[in-house]
Amino acid sequence: EVYSVFGLSYKIVLSTRPDDFIGEVSFWDQSEAILAQACKDSGHEYQINPGDGAFYGPKLDFKLKDSMGRTWQCGTIQLDVNLPHRFGCFYIDENGNKIEPVMLHRVVFGSIERFIGILIENYGGAFPTWLAPVQVKLLPVNLSRHLEYAKQIEKELKDLDVRVEIDDSNEKLGYKIRNAQVEKVPYSIVIGDKEVENSSLTYRVYGQKDQIAVSKEEFEKLIQKHIAEKARF
Repeated sequence: EVYSVFGLSYKIVLSTRPDDFIGEVSFWDQSEAILAQACKDSGHEYQINPGDGAFYGPKLDFKLKDSMGRTWQCGTIQLDVNLPHRFGCFYIDENGNKIEPVMLHRVVFGSIERFIGILIENYGGAFPTWLAPVQVKLLPVNLSRHLEYAKQIEKELKDLDVRVEIDDSNEKLGYKIRNAQVEKVPYSIVIGDKEVENSSLTYRVYGQKDQIAVSKEEFEKLIQKHIAEKARF
């Protein structure tokens, strides 16, 4: 579920008993069967990687695939019946009896730095709106006439928790539009005389040439919807 939210495909690999395993073979056979059955019960296919389990138990490895077809080792679930016994771990059940637990080693992201790297590689820097560091770039055509309105829009969007910036440089509009595209900002909003007069917005979606004129209220509803639904753009 976590990987699907980020638009990442993955495969599951069941890594079985290595040569340097500890514990009884019967425990290993049972643990491997439990993990295999868990995959089947949840409707997931899996591959077997013989001998690549941890020394204390078998594991399910989640290997992500990026947009270039490369695979990355990421999450893992390891079933451990050996270390709780070796460390003398127990809990007291409802009848007051000592019960030795089964330990699950569970990692979703692996290294968070590597996971962020995977996201950058997968999206090529063009993050979906909900994930983009800057979701909206405001591009006033003329600072003296349009900056005040741009600041008003900036405040309204920030009040909606939208990550927004103003390009208040003295560059020409074409340069500002190109910069927003280079930065791969999902939405670029041009603000000129018409927008100020009509209290409207003209926006462009990253990677598209069409410019769409809407009211402020329409755009605010649009971007809130895309963020909530985790849409691409």
